[in-house]
Amino acid sequence: MNTGLCKYTDFFKKASFCLLIILLPAAGFSQSLSPDYLAYIEMYRETAVRQQQEYGIPASITLAQGLLESGAGQSRLATEGNNHFGIKCHNTWKGEGIYMDDDEKGECFRKYDNPAESFEDHARFLKRKRYEPLFDLKTTDYKGWAKGLKKCGYATDPRYATKLISIIELYSLDEYDTGQPKIADRKHLEGDESLEHSIDMEIIDEFKLTHKIRRKWGLHYVTAYEGDTPDDIADEFGIKERKLRSYNDLPRRGNQQFKEGDMVYLQEKNDEATEGNDFYTVGDGDTLHSIAMRYGIKTESLEKLNNIDKDDTLLPGTRLRLRR
Repeated sequence: MNTGLCKYTDFFKKASFCLLIILLPAAGFSQSLSPDYLAYIEMYRETAVRQQQEYGIPASITLAQGLLESGAGQSRLATEGNNHFGIKCHNTWKGEGIYMDDDEKGECFRKYDNPAESFEDHARFLKRKRYEPLFDLKTTDYKGWAKGLKKCGYATDPRYATKLISIIELYSLDEYDTGQPKIADRKHLEGDESLEHSIDMEIIDEFKLTHKIRRKWGLHYVTAYEGDTPDDIADEFGIKERKLRSYNDLPRRGNQQFKEGDMVYLQEKNDEATEGNDFYTVGDGDTLHSIAMRYGIKTESLEKLNNIDKDDTLLPGTRLRLRR
């Protein structure tokens, strides 16, 4: 591997994260919406809804797969072959193909006359026996569909399901599953400041930002998906793993995996809780670490504030000081 390229990529990733922090509105701190993604959704939303009505495939899944697989319609497969879903030729394909490297060199991907053919073929493709279990799920269960697609072998990327879910939630695509679309309609977004602060699509595509960044206690954090590791999240945001572990009071080494919904801080936590959170009464199952994470405080600070040791047992009903 080219070490110079590695250094450049690492620098650019860190710069991209810093840019992300700077550009996103501080109040809500949700990821900005890409104009390219919005344009794609506007163009193909009706097609996705029709596919749901005819085939039973959630419109949100169709749109998210199209966005992810085609880079919002800008990939080579999409621009040269109208292939929006990365479907390979396989033995049954009788049409033309586009050849490019994927899991293996020079693989054949289907070429269509227009995008509509790609959407139709995608729906028929999912009606094969391999994907039968998906159709036992409700069309409103986009998480189940995303995880099922990965389980059934649609893609080899181990994070394929989490990427689909992230796109669906960031762009509120699940509203199309229930017939109540809002977010993707440009006429509802005219004058929206988030468009002015949008992150470059190349950054999103290159670094696969799959976690929505949030803000609480004045700190930036993400919510973990099941099975995420410190290395996964550190790599995604260009943070050194040892720093991410330090921010979240984790051991320096180990095979830790986060649970679904865990808060993962992207910066150093506070020395004390924010104003108004002066005390906390310990409940069943609470630990110093869990309380510190809940209020965005360093575990070490919580120990000092209460003159206790990290190995001390916390008894339910104990009143802990969170601020000086």
